[in-house]
Amino acid sequence: MSARTVLVVDDEPGIRFGIRKVLERRGFAVNEAASCADARAVLVNQWPEAAVLDYRLPDGNALDLLDIVRRAGARTQVIVLTAHATIDLAVEAMKRGAINFFTKPLDLETLVSLIEELPHSAAAPAVDESSEGEVVGLQDPFVGHSGVIRALEARARKVSQSESPVLLVGETGSGKGILARWLHAHSPRRSAAFVDLNCGGLNRDLLESELFGYKAGAFTGAHQSKSGLLEVADGGTIFLDEIGDADPRVQTKLLKVLEERKLRRLGEVREREVAFRLIAATHWDLLERIRSGEFRQDLYYRISILPLMIPPLRERLEDVPALARVLLKRLRRGREPELTDCALERLRRHHWPGNVRELRNVLERANLFAEGSTIHADDLHFDPSPEAEGSAESTLALTLQESEIRHIQRVLSDVEGSVTRAAKRLGVPRSSLYQKLKRYGLGTTSET
Repeated sequence: MSARTVLVVDDEPGIRFGIRKVLERRGFAVNEAASCADARAVLVNQWPEAAVLDYRLPDGNALDLLDIVRRAGARTQVIVLTAHATIDLAVEAMKRGAINFFTKPLDLETLVSLIEELPHSAAAPAVDESSEGEVVGLQDPFVGHSGVIRALEARARKVSQSESPVLLVGETGSGKGILARWLHAHSPRRSAAFVDLNCGGLNRDLLESELFGYKAGAFTGAHQSKSGLLEVADGGTIFLDEIGDADPRVQTKLLKVLEERKLRRLGEVREREVAFRLIAATHWDLLERIRSGEFRQDLYYRISILPLMIPPLRERLEDVPALARVLLKRLRRGREPELTDCALERLRRHHWPGNVRELRNVLERANLFAEGSTIHADDLHFDPSPEAEGSAESTLALTLQESEIRHIQRVLSDVEGSVTRAAKRLGVPRSSLYQKLKRYGLGTTSET
Protein backbone atom coordinates (compact mmCIF):
# COMPACT_ATOMS: atom_id res chain seq x y z
CA MET A 1 0.00 0.00 0.00
CA SER A 2 1.41 3.41 -0.98
CA ALA A 3 1.85 6.04 1.71
CA ARG A 4 -0.90 8.59 2.23
CA THR A 5 0.19 12.04 1.08
CA VAL A 6 -0.05 15.36 2.92
CA LEU A 7 0.83 18.82 1.61
CA VAL A 8 2.17 21.26 4.24
CA VAL A 9 2.09 24.93 3.19
CA ASP A 10 3.71 27.45 5.55
CA ASP A 11 6.29 30.18 5.00
CA GLU A 12 8.03 29.28 8.28
CA PRO A 13 10.56 26.46 7.63
CA GLY A 14 10.58 25.41 11.29
CA ILE A 15 6.84 24.75 11.31
CA ARG A 16 7.02 22.79 8.05
CA PHE A 17 9.92 20.75 9.39
CA GLY A 18 8.16 19.90 12.66
CA ILE A 19 4.93 18.78 10.97
CA ARG A 20 6.80 16.81 8.29
CA LYS A 21 9.00 14.90 10.74
CA VAL A 22 6.05 13.78 12.87
CA LEU A 23 3.94 12.81 9.85
CA GLU A 24 6.78 10.87 8.24
CA ARG A 25 7.32 8.91 11.45
CA ARG A 26 3.66 7.90 11.19
CA GLY A 27 4.10 6.63 7.64
CA PHE A 28 2.86 9.60 5.58
CA ALA A 29 4.53 11.00 2.47
CA VAL A 30 4.87 14.78 2.85
CA ASN A 31 5.30 17.56 0.28
CA GLU A 32 6.22 21.08 1.40
CA ALA A 33 5.49 24.52 0.00
CA ALA A 34 6.35 28.00 1.27
CA SER A 35 3.86 30.00 -0.81
CA CYS A 36 0.67 29.77 -2.85
CA ALA A 37 2.74 29.54 -6.04
CA ASP A 38 4.79 26.65 -4.66
CA ALA A 39 1.60 24.90 -3.53
CA ARG A 40 -0.01 25.28 -6.96
CA ALA A 41 3.10 23.75 -8.55
CA VAL A 42 2.75 20.72 -6.30
CA LEU A 43 -0.98 20.40 -7.03
CA VAL A 44 -0.34 20.30 -10.78
CA ASN A 45 1.22 16.86 -10.36
CA GLN A 46 -0.68 15.39 -7.43
CA TRP A 47 -3.72 16.00 -5.25
CA PRO A 48 -2.82 14.96 -1.70
CA GLU A 49 -5.30 13.32 0.63
CA ALA A 50 -4.83 16.14 3.14
CA ALA A 51 -3.35 19.63 3.15
CA VAL A 52 -2.25 21.76 6.11
CA LEU A 53 -2.36 25.42 5.06
CA ASP A 54 -1.07 28.43 6.95
CA TYR A 55 -3.57 31.23 6.47
CA ARG A 56 -1.10 34.04 5.73
CA LEU A 57 1.34 33.35 2.92
CA PRO A 58 3.72 35.69 1.07
CA ASP A 59 1.61 35.74 -2.10
CA GLY A 60 -1.89 35.06 -0.84
CA ASN A 61 -3.70 33.06 1.80
CA ALA A 62 -5.24 29.70 2.53
CA LEU A 63 -8.64 30.77 1.20
CA ASP A 64 -7.11 31.16 -2.27
CA LEU A 65 -5.88 27.58 -2.15
CA LEU A 66 -9.18 26.35 -0.75
CA ASP A 67 -10.92 27.84 -3.79
CA ILE A 68 -8.52 25.94 -6.08
CA VAL A 69 -9.32 22.68 -4.32
CA ARG A 70 -13.05 23.32 -4.47
CA ARG A 71 -13.09 24.33 -8.16
CA ALA A 72 -11.11 21.22 -9.10
CA GLY A 73 -13.55 19.00 -7.25
CA ALA A 74 -10.58 17.45 -5.48
CA ARG A 75 -11.08 15.19 -2.47
CA THR A 76 -8.23 16.80 -0.56
CA GLN A 77 -9.20 17.51 3.05
CA VAL A 78 -7.86 20.87 4.20
CA ILE A 79 -6.82 22.06 7.66
CA VAL A 80 -6.12 25.78 8.13
CA LEU A 81 -3.53 27.19 10.56
CA THR A 82 -3.35 30.77 11.76
CA ALA A 83 -1.64 32.86 14.40
CA HIS A 84 -4.43 35.48 14.23
CA ALA A 85 -7.74 33.71 14.73
CA THR A 86 -10.96 35.60 14.04
CA ILE A 87 -14.54 34.40 14.01
CA ASP A 88 -15.08 35.57 10.44
CA LEU A 89 -11.97 33.77 9.23
CA ALA A 90 -12.96 30.50 10.91
CA VAL A 91 -16.47 30.64 9.47
CA GLU A 92 -15.23 31.56 5.99
CA ALA A 93 -12.64 28.77 5.98
CA MET A 94 -15.29 26.22 6.93
CA LYS A 95 -17.66 27.54 4.27
CA ARG A 96 -14.97 27.09 1.63
CA GLY A 97 -14.39 23.48 2.60
CA ALA A 98 -11.84 23.40 5.43
CA ILE A 99 -12.50 20.52 7.83
CA ASN A 100 -10.74 22.12 10.80
CA PHE A 101 -9.13 25.33 11.99
CA PHE A 102 -6.08 25.38 14.31
CA THR A 103 -4.51 28.35 16.04
CA LYS A 104 -0.80 28.76 16.67
CA PRO A 105 1.14 27.85 18.77
CA LEU A 106 0.35 24.44 17.33
CA ASP A 107 -0.24 21.19 19.21
CA LEU A 108 1.47 18.79 16.78
CA GLU A 109 0.09 15.64 18.39
CA THR A 110 -3.50 16.86 18.05
CA LEU A 111 -2.95 17.91 14.43
CA VAL A 112 -1.34 14.61 13.43
CA SER A 113 -3.99 12.57 15.26
CA LEU A 114 -6.68 14.39 13.29
CA ILE A 115 -4.90 13.70 9.99
CA GLU A 116 -4.51 10.03 10.89
CA GLU A 117 -8.22 9.71 11.51
CA LEU A 118 -9.25 11.22 8.17
CA PRO A 119 -10.94 8.63 5.94
CA HIS A 120 -8.86 7.54 2.96
CA SER A 121 -9.74 9.68 -0.08
CA ALA A 122 -13.10 10.62 1.43
CA ALA A 123 -14.94 13.63 0.02
CA ALA A 124 -16.91 14.28 3.20
CA PRO A 125 -15.51 16.24 6.13
CA ALA A 126 -14.26 14.31 9.13
CA VAL A 127 -17.33 15.32 11.13
CA ASP A 128 -19.93 14.23 8.56
CA GLU A 129 -22.43 11.64 9.78
CA SER A 130 -22.98 8.21 8.26
CA SER A 131 -26.31 6.45 7.94
CA GLU A 132 -25.68 4.67 11.24
CA GLY A 133 -25.42 8.02 13.03
CA GLU A 134 -21.71 7.64 13.78
CA VAL A 135 -19.05 10.11 12.74
CA VAL A 136 -16.90 9.19 9.77
CA GLY A 137 -13.18 9.25 10.51
CA LEU A 138 -13.56 10.15 14.19
CA GLN A 139 -11.41 8.23 16.65
CA ASP A 140 -13.43 5.93 18.91
CA PRO A 141 -12.82 6.66 22.62
CA PHE A 142 -14.67 3.50 23.70
CA VAL A 143 -12.62 0.64 22.25
CA GLY A 144 -12.99 -2.50 24.36
CA HIS A 145 -15.62 -4.46 26.23
CA SER A 146 -14.84 -3.79 29.88
CA GLY A 147 -17.63 -2.72 32.18
CA VAL A 148 -15.98 0.64 32.94
CA ILE A 149 -15.61 1.64 29.28
CA ARG A 150 -19.16 0.58 28.43
CA ALA A 151 -20.46 2.59 31.39
CA LEU A 152 -18.44 5.60 30.21
CA GLU A 153 -19.91 5.32 26.71
CA ALA A 154 -23.49 5.13 28.01
CA ARG A 155 -22.97 8.23 30.15
CA ALA A 156 -21.13 10.11 27.38
CA ARG A 157 -23.97 9.54 24.90
CA LYS A 158 -26.38 11.23 27.30
CA VAL A 159 -23.95 14.03 28.11
CA SER A 160 -23.31 14.76 24.41
CA GLN A 161 -26.89 15.99 23.93
CA SER A 162 -26.73 18.51 26.77
CA GLU A 163 -25.61 22.13 26.59
CA SER A 164 -24.16 22.12 30.12
CA PRO A 165 -20.41 22.28 30.76
CA VAL A 166 -18.55 18.95 30.90
CA LEU A 167 -15.51 18.16 33.04
CA LEU A 168 -13.34 15.27 31.85
CA VAL A 169 -11.15 13.87 34.62
CA GLY A 170 -8.45 11.36 33.85
CA GLU A 171 -4.75 10.70 33.97
CA THR A 172 -2.36 12.00 31.33
CA GLY A 173 -2.59 9.92 28.18
CA SER A 174 -5.99 8.40 29.02
CA GLY A 175 -7.78 9.96 26.02
CA LYS A 176 -9.46 13.13 27.31
CA GLY A 177 -8.87 15.00 24.03
CA ILE A 178 -10.31 12.14 21.97
CA LEU A 179 -13.43 12.03 24.12
CA ALA A 180 -13.83 15.82 23.90
CA ARG A 181 -13.85 15.68 20.09
CA TRP A 182 -16.31 12.78 20.18
CA LEU A 183 -18.67 14.73 22.45
CA HIS A 184 -18.62 17.73 20.10
CA ALA A 185 -19.10 15.59 16.99
CA HIS A 186 -22.16 13.94 18.55
CA SER A 187 -23.64 17.16 19.93
CA PRO A 188 -26.23 19.56 18.46
CA ARG A 189 -23.28 21.95 17.86
CA ARG A 190 -21.35 19.54 15.62
CA SER A 191 -21.74 21.72 12.51
CA ALA A 192 -20.00 24.64 14.26
CA ALA A 193 -16.38 25.10 15.30
CA PHE A 194 -14.48 22.90 17.74
CA VAL A 195 -11.71 24.97 19.32
CA ASP A 196 -9.17 23.46 21.69
CA LEU A 197 -6.50 25.01 23.91
CA ASN A 198 -4.14 23.34 26.37
CA CYS A 199 -3.83 25.61 29.41
CA GLY A 200 -0.81 23.75 30.76
CA GLY A 201 2.48 25.58 30.40
CA LEU A 202 0.92 28.90 29.34
CA ASN A 203 1.68 31.86 31.56
CA ARG A 204 -1.12 34.16 32.66
CA ASP A 205 -0.67 36.82 29.97
CA LEU A 206 -0.46 34.36 27.08
CA LEU A 207 -3.43 32.32 28.28
CA GLU A 208 -5.48 35.47 28.81
CA SER A 209 -4.76 36.81 25.32
CA GLU A 210 -5.46 33.42 23.72
CA LEU A 211 -8.83 33.08 25.43
CA PHE A 212 -10.12 36.66 25.38
CA GLY A 213 -8.22 38.29 22.51
CA TYR A 214 -7.03 41.87 22.56
CA LYS A 215 -7.40 45.28 20.97
CA ALA A 216 -4.61 46.75 18.86
CA GLY A 217 -2.30 48.70 21.15
CA ALA A 218 -3.49 46.95 24.32
CA PHE A 219 0.12 46.05 25.14
CA THR A 220 3.57 46.17 23.55
CA GLY A 221 3.55 44.00 20.45
CA ALA A 222 -0.24 44.09 19.94
CA HIS A 223 0.00 45.64 16.48
CA GLN A 224 -3.47 44.52 15.42
CA SER A 225 -6.64 43.35 17.14
CA LYS A 226 -7.08 39.63 17.69
CA SER A 227 -10.20 37.59 18.45
CA GLY A 228 -9.94 35.32 21.45
CA LEU A 229 -10.65 31.60 21.17
CA LEU A 230 -13.82 32.04 23.22
CA GLU A 231 -15.10 34.24 20.39
CA VAL A 232 -13.95 31.83 17.69
CA ALA A 233 -15.88 29.05 19.48
CA ASP A 234 -19.12 31.09 19.44
CA GLY A 235 -21.91 28.72 18.41
CA GLY A 236 -19.67 25.70 18.83
CA THR A 237 -17.54 24.04 21.49
CA ILE A 238 -14.36 25.09 23.26
CA PHE A 239 -12.18 22.43 24.86
CA LEU A 240 -9.88 23.68 27.62
CA ASP A 241 -7.42 20.91 28.39
CA GLU A 242 -5.55 20.92 31.71
CA ILE A 243 -7.78 23.66 33.09
CA GLY A 244 -6.37 22.92 36.54
CA ASP A 245 -3.15 24.66 35.45
CA ALA A 246 -4.89 27.93 34.56
CA ASP A 247 -3.76 31.02 36.45
CA PRO A 248 -6.26 32.10 39.19
CA ARG A 249 -6.75 35.52 37.56
CA VAL A 250 -7.72 33.85 34.28
CA GLN A 251 -10.03 31.54 36.22
CA THR A 252 -11.86 34.58 37.55
CA LYS A 253 -12.39 36.06 34.08
CA LEU A 254 -13.47 32.70 32.67
CA LEU A 255 -16.05 32.27 35.42
CA LYS A 256 -17.51 35.69 34.58
CA VAL A 257 -17.84 34.75 30.90
CA LEU A 258 -19.52 31.44 31.75
CA GLU A 259 -22.03 33.17 33.99
CA GLU A 260 -22.78 36.23 31.86
CA ARG A 261 -22.09 34.89 28.35
CA LYS A 262 -20.20 38.11 27.63
CA LEU A 263 -16.52 38.96 27.36
CA ARG A 264 -14.23 41.91 26.78
CA ARG A 265 -11.04 41.74 24.78
CA LEU A 266 -7.94 43.03 26.55
CA GLY A 267 -7.85 46.81 26.16
CA GLU A 268 -11.49 47.13 25.13
CA VAL A 269 -14.51 48.49 26.96
CA ARG A 270 -17.18 47.01 24.72
CA GLU A 271 -18.63 43.65 25.76
CA ARG A 272 -19.24 40.93 23.19
CA GLU A 273 -21.87 38.23 23.55
CA VAL A 274 -20.71 34.64 23.12
CA ALA A 275 -22.55 31.32 23.20
CA PHE A 276 -20.40 28.23 23.32
CA ARG A 277 -20.33 24.91 25.11
CA LEU A 278 -17.40 24.34 27.43
CA ILE A 279 -15.63 21.00 27.76
CA ALA A 280 -12.82 21.16 30.31
CA ALA A 281 -10.31 18.47 31.23
CA THR A 282 -7.77 17.91 33.94
CA HIS A 283 -5.51 15.24 35.41
CA TRP A 284 -5.48 17.05 38.77
CA ASP A 285 -7.67 16.40 41.77
CA LEU A 286 -9.36 19.80 41.59
CA LEU A 287 -10.82 19.50 45.09
CA GLU A 288 -7.28 19.21 46.42
CA ARG A 289 -6.23 22.24 44.37
CA ILE A 290 -9.21 24.13 45.81
CA ARG A 291 -7.98 23.30 49.30
CA SER A 292 -4.49 24.53 48.41
CA GLY A 293 -5.88 27.77 46.97
CA GLU A 294 -4.81 27.01 43.38
CA PHE A 295 -8.30 26.61 41.91
CA ARG A 296 -11.48 28.59 42.48
CA GLN A 297 -14.25 26.64 44.14
CA ASP A 298 -17.01 28.58 42.35
CA LEU A 299 -15.42 27.88 38.96
CA TYR A 300 -15.13 24.18 39.82
CA TYR A 301 -18.87 23.93 40.51
CA ARG A 302 -19.59 25.87 37.31
CA ILE A 303 -17.55 23.60 35.02
CA SER A 304 -18.31 20.25 36.69
CA ILE A 305 -22.06 20.08 36.12
CA LEU A 306 -21.53 16.98 33.97
CA PRO A 307 -18.38 15.15 35.12
CA LEU A 308 -17.01 12.20 33.16
CA MET A 309 -14.30 10.06 34.76
CA ILE A 310 -12.00 8.39 32.24
CA PRO A 311 -10.57 5.19 33.74
CA PRO A 312 -6.82 4.61 33.54
CA LEU A 313 -5.77 1.75 31.31
CA ARG A 314 -4.65 -0.37 34.30
CA GLU A 315 -8.30 -0.49 35.43
CA ARG A 316 -9.42 -2.00 32.13
CA LEU A 317 -6.59 -4.33 31.17
CA GLU A 318 -9.07 -6.62 29.40
CA ASP A 319 -9.43 -3.87 26.77
CA VAL A 320 -5.70 -3.80 25.96
CA PRO A 321 -5.79 -6.48 23.21
CA ALA A 322 -8.64 -4.71 21.37
CA LEU A 323 -6.92 -1.32 21.76
CA ALA A 324 -3.62 -2.77 20.57
CA ARG A 325 -5.20 -4.17 17.41
CA VAL A 326 -6.94 -0.87 16.60
CA LEU A 327 -3.81 1.22 17.20
CA LEU A 328 -1.57 -1.15 15.28
CA LYS A 329 -3.98 -1.21 12.34
CA ARG A 330 -3.74 2.60 12.16
CA LEU A 331 0.04 2.46 12.34
CA ARG A 332 0.07 -0.05 9.50
CA ARG A 333 -2.28 2.06 7.37
CA GLY A 334 -5.20 -0.34 7.43
CA ARG A 335 -3.33 -3.66 7.23
CA GLU A 336 -4.48 -6.29 9.68
CA PRO A 337 -2.21 -6.36 12.76
CA GLU A 338 -0.34 -9.52 13.73
CA LEU A 339 0.43 -9.91 17.44
CA THR A 340 1.34 -13.25 18.98
CA ASP A 341 -0.60 -14.51 21.97
CA CYS A 342 2.48 -14.01 24.16
CA ALA A 343 2.82 -10.44 22.93
CA LEU A 344 -0.83 -9.68 23.70
CA GLU A 345 -0.50 -11.22 27.15
CA ARG A 346 2.61 -9.20 27.89
CA LEU A 347 0.73 -6.04 26.92
CA ARG A 348 -2.15 -7.03 29.18
CA ARG A 349 0.14 -7.57 32.17
CA HIS A 350 1.86 -4.18 31.98
CA HIS A 351 0.72 -1.53 34.46
CA TRP A 352 0.55 1.31 31.84
CA PRO A 353 1.43 4.42 33.86
CA GLY A 354 1.29 6.38 30.58
CA ASN A 355 -2.12 4.91 29.64
CA VAL A 356 -3.24 4.67 25.99
CA ARG A 357 -0.55 7.12 24.89
CA GLU A 358 2.12 4.79 26.28
CA LEU A 359 0.48 1.81 24.57
CA ARG A 360 0.69 3.61 21.25
CA ASN A 361 4.37 4.43 21.84
CA VAL A 362 5.16 0.78 22.60
CA LEU A 363 3.34 -0.42 19.48
CA GLU A 364 4.91 2.23 17.26
CA ARG A 365 8.38 1.12 18.34
CA ALA A 366 7.51 -2.56 17.92
CA ASN A 367 6.02 -1.94 14.48
CA LEU A 368 9.20 -0.14 13.39
CA PHE A 369 11.80 -2.55 14.74
CA ALA A 370 10.08 -5.95 14.58
CA GLU A 371 11.59 -8.45 12.18
CA GLY A 372 8.93 -9.50 9.70
CA SER A 373 5.22 -8.78 9.85
CA THR A 374 4.48 -10.39 13.23
CA ILE A 375 5.10 -8.69 16.57
CA HIS A 376 6.44 -11.00 19.28
CA ALA A 377 6.73 -10.43 23.01
CA ASP A 378 10.45 -9.71 22.68
CA ASP A 379 9.64 -6.84 20.28
CA LEU A 380 7.81 -4.93 23.03
CA HIS A 381 9.87 -2.37 24.92
CA PHE A 382 8.08 -0.33 27.57
CA ASP A 383 8.59 3.31 28.45
CA PRO A 384 10.76 3.93 31.49
CA SER A 385 8.89 5.36 34.47
CA PRO A 386 9.61 6.19 38.10
CA GLU A 387 7.39 3.28 39.03
CA ALA A 388 9.37 0.89 36.87
CA GLU A 389 12.56 2.11 38.50
CA GLY A 390 11.05 1.47 41.93
CA SER A 391 11.33 5.05 43.10
CA ALA A 392 10.61 5.68 46.76
CA GLU A 393 7.91 8.23 45.95
CA SER A 394 5.90 5.82 43.78
CA THR A 395 6.22 2.71 45.95
CA LEU A 396 5.50 4.44 49.25
CA ALA A 397 2.09 5.48 47.87
CA LEU A 398 1.08 1.82 47.34
CA THR A 399 -0.53 -0.62 49.77
CA LEU A 400 1.28 -3.89 50.46
CA GLN A 401 -1.22 -5.75 48.27
CA GLU A 402 -0.80 -3.27 45.37
CA SER A 403 2.98 -3.61 45.59
CA GLU A 404 2.70 -7.40 45.49
CA ILE A 405 0.37 -7.33 42.51
CA ARG A 406 2.64 -5.01 40.56
CA HIS A 407 5.75 -7.06 41.34
CA ILE A 408 4.03 -10.27 40.22
CA GLN A 409 2.86 -8.56 37.02
CA ARG A 410 6.38 -7.36 36.22
CA VAL A 411 7.93 -10.79 36.81
CA LEU A 412 5.26 -12.55 34.75
CA SER A 413 5.75 -10.01 31.95
CA ASP A 414 9.50 -10.58 32.03
CA VAL A 415 9.13 -14.39 31.74
CA GLU A 416 6.37 -14.13 29.09
CA GLY A 417 3.65 -15.49 31.37
CA SER A 418 5.37 -18.70 32.49
CA VAL A 419 4.06 -19.51 35.97
CA THR A 420 6.83 -22.06 36.60
CA ARG A 421 9.61 -19.58 35.76
CA ALA A 422 7.83 -16.77 37.66
CA ALA A 423 7.46 -18.91 40.79
CA LYS A 424 11.15 -19.79 40.62
CA ARG A 425 12.09 -16.12 40.18
CA LEU A 426 9.85 -15.11 43.11
CA GLY A 427 11.11 -17.93 45.32
CA VAL A 428 7.67 -19.40 46.07
CA PRO A 429 6.01 -22.74 45.26
CA ARG A 430 4.07 -22.78 42.00
CA SER A 431 0.86 -23.67 43.90
CA SER A 432 1.26 -20.55 46.06
CA LEU A 433 1.70 -18.36 43.01
CA TYR A 434 -1.43 -19.88 41.42
CA GLN A 435 -3.39 -19.01 44.56
CA LYS A 436 -2.23 -15.40 44.38
CA LEU A 437 -3.04 -15.21 40.66
CA LYS A 438 -6.55 -16.44 41.36
CA ARG A 439 -7.00 -14.11 44.34
CA TYR A 440 -5.89 -11.05 42.40
CA GLY A 441 -7.68 -11.96 39.17
CA LEU A 442 -4.47 -12.20 37.12
CA GLY A 443 -4.60 -14.51 34.10
CA THR A 444 -1.75 -16.70 32.88
CA THR A 445 -0.25 -17.52 29.52
CA SER A 446 1.84 -20.61 30.18
CA GLU A 447 2.36 -23.15 32.93
CA THR A 448 5.86 -24.10 31.84
